[in-house]
Amino acid sequence: MCEDPRHGDRPGSGAAEHGGEPAGAGGSGGLDRRRFLGAAAVGAAGLAVGVAAGCGSTSGGGPGAGPTGGDAPDLAAERERPGHPDWRLRSAGPPDAVQGYTDKVSVLPGEEFGLYVSTTAPGFRVAAYRVGWYRGAQARRVWRSDRVAGRRQRHPRLLPGTRGVRADWERSLRVRTDGWPPGAYLLRLDAEHGHQRYVPMVVRSARTTGRTVLMHAVATWQAYNAWGGHSLYRGPDGGYASRSLAVSFDRPYDSNGAGKFLVYERALVVLAERLGLPLAYTTGVDVHRDPSALRGATAALSLGHDEYWTPQQREHVTRARDAGTNLAFLGANACFRRVRLEPESGPQQGQGPGQRADAPGALRTVVCYKTSYRDDPRFAGPHRALPTHDFRQPPAADPESALTGVFYEGYPTDAPYVVHHADHWLFAGTGAKRGDAFDHLVGVEYDRVTPQAPTPERLEILAHSPLVCNGRSSHADSAYYTVPSGAGVFSSGTMRWVEALMAGTHDDGRDHGMDDRTRAFVTRTTENLLRAFAVGPAAKIRPVPRGNVASVYGT
Repeated sequence: MCEDPRHGDRPGSGAAEHGGEPAGAGGSGGLDRRRFLGAAAVGAAGLAVGVAAGCGSTSGGGPGAGPTGGDAPDLAAERERPGHPDWRLRSAGPPDAVQGYTDKVSVLPGEEFGLYVSTTAPGFRVAAYRVGWYRGAQARRVWRSDRVAGRRQRHPRLLPGTRGVRADWERSLRVRTDGWPPGAYLLRLDAEHGHQRYVPMVVRSARTTGRTVLMHAVATWQAYNAWGGHSLYRGPDGGYASRSLAVSFDRPYDSNGAGKFLVYERALVVLAERLGLPLAYTTGVDVHRDPSALRGATAALSLGHDEYWTPQQREHVTRARDAGTNLAFLGANACFRRVRLEPESGPQQGQGPGQRADAPGALRTVVCYKTSYRDDPRFAGPHRALPTHDFRQPPAADPESALTGVFYEGYPTDAPYVVHHADHWLFAGTGAKRGDAFDHLVGVEYDRVTPQAPTPERLEILAHSPLVCNGRSSHADSAYYTVPSGAGVFSSGTMRWVEALMAGTHDDGRDHGMDDRTRAFVTRTTENLLRAFAVGPAAKIRPVPRGNVASVYGT
């Protein structure tokens, strides 16, 4: 294992990763790894127990229109509509040029959300783009606001105790989503001085039965968000000790406003939509709060960077797997941090009666004390809550490998992805042979099969990639297993899997060195995965895994 396990946030990665530098922006210098992980590249908008962690109008519809509660218009018809390739940002401008956030992480079609905007321009408009294939345009504009008067909103509020940051701005406009199909949206703020920012929004599906569910990692987006000077990794001085212990959704995302989505999720959304699969959209927060959020789903997808989970989200995903829902972890370091979601505490400054669109008690705070979990008043109180730190760490150790099949080992690394079982159905049509390597596909974080950690039976290692991490030799593994329900579970073992779908194109905003050959391999493999998982429990239509952990690792 190649990381210093002292507090899970180590300096000196030297890797421009996790939404770090745009291509050509220069090296990492002395920035610590989590500063890179939290800095979303504006250039990417062109796409885009106890084993320690080692190495139109302001309304979307007519007056009085209420929530539809359904998925109309039909997504099959939606895919045939022409797209709008102008969705990309042209100029981000200074950090305070224009920025905003919503008061809900997701809505059902027809529901309303509030949008909170601060800008140095006299006015702005909002355009809502739904991400998809759209004959190559990759987004469609479904709505545009009238002009809204601009204003500079107040300085952020630092919350005592947790060092969390909250904007507490006044609402700029209400947006109704009548006629908005379920999907992943980029709200683009277009300020009159020419600068722009994104605000992400998920219009979730009312039903998941028979569908592949894309589970957007909003808690992880927020954990790395350094807007206002604080994230779950660092404070204004760049230090771990001054980090937030809880972070709020009531603030903009830093950089271009949607860095984590653009780098680690958007390309998979585009691919899934291009394949024409029956899809459903949700977030980790929605899976947390609704035990039936994945009911009847054929598959649930954890995308490229999905680190922060609640125990409830994990329980609900595990329960879905055991009922026959296939799972795919298309990144690394998934389900690694245990968090708690809480309503926002304290009064919302500047909010008059009825100014917030979210329901009372809406979950707006992500709590993760990490190594300071003993200082968490909920943990130390009479009704002791679970510690908010790494799932694998005691007390209450529950390593992620019991679900994912792989065990997060470390960063930073940059290594070829090496095929082990080339005859596996996932690699059909790729032309790959045993030992074929795809340069730079493993990085910057990686997972491996770790026999001493809880590991599902009959686990098959599909790729076994030698690497060096902080001077120590190890491997990254792609792995596959099934459970008695027939559900299949695939883990890529590398955080660059979704990024590789953009390799060698103008949408690949960072220079990892992945090429067209790598993009073709990952694209075909992912297509095989999605098509098979969309049919139903994979073990009923595909060969069962060939347990090979002992032969690979000699245990």
